[in-house]
Amino acid sequence: MSGSNALGEYLRARRELVDPADAGLRVMGVRRTPGLRREEVATLAGISADYYLRLEQGRDRNPSPQVLEALARVFGLDATATQYLLSLSTARPTTPKRRRREVVPMGIRQLLAALELPAFVESRMFDVLAANRLATALSPSLRPGQNRLRSVFLDEDEHDLHPDWEQATAGMVASFRASLGTDVDDPRIAQLIGELSLASEPFRRLWARHDVKALAGAPTRMHHPQVGMLELRREKLAIGDSDGQLLVIYHAEPASDSARSLALLGSLAATGEPTVIDRGVARPFDTPSRG
Repeated sequence: MSGSNALGEYLRARRELVDPADAGLRVMGVRRTPGLRREEVATLAGISADYYLRLEQGRDRNPSPQVLEALARVFGLDATATQYLLSLSTARPTTPKRRRREVVPMGIRQLLAALELPAFVESRMFDVLAANRLATALSPSLRPGQNRLRSVFLDEDEHDLHPDWEQATAGMVASFRASLGTDVDDPRIAQLIGELSLASEPFRRLWARHDVKALAGAPTRMHHPQVGMLELRREKLAIGDSDGQLLVIYHAEPASDSARSLALLGSLAATGEPTVIDRGVARPFDTPSRG
């Protein structure tokens, strides 16, 4: 998504995904384009077709919240996606804000060391900033310096780890868009999106849908090469004053087969301190940070 007409691109993508029948329209004859027509969206939202066209083309970028909420109802957006749509019409600074160097708080690094569950810290760009040894044992891509999107779309071993790969990647891309919000002008973000769009057709297709999903916990399945199928729950906890860092923890239902398999994986991995990223270099946790 380019920053030049983010609102228009989002409206067009969502319009093309709506089945006319789901919007209460009678479909007659062959339709040459997918989804709803512009004039149909306008009618359903109670605005003029010309005004809606201006919104999609980027000639009007400041619609009222009432108009955007009406469009959200037409597109069947949930609360997260509706809030995202509303954010696209707000003014953004023309000068990108300077990024602080990603530093995992000391208390979180200590917590990673103490947890007997797979746990890691990720940035808003889904870069792994810190991980304990059990997380890396669960997936080798969960180690500092790796990007989770790059791993899941470009690493065949990571693909094999997820039996529900298509569902998992769809949710990840939608959560990634929610994590970025309207901040799409960062050169690092543009580079990552461009790289994945060129290298992965599934990513390119999912990114074009403009789906938005809340950054929240969810059940997940993994087929681990050493301990077999794992039915886990993934929790995502926001880290305060960290520019969007999340603490991600995997756990299994107590006394379940997956809990026993996770314990076995822990014993195979042995104990050890997590690795943290500092100044772009992976270092042992007990090495003092210099900033």
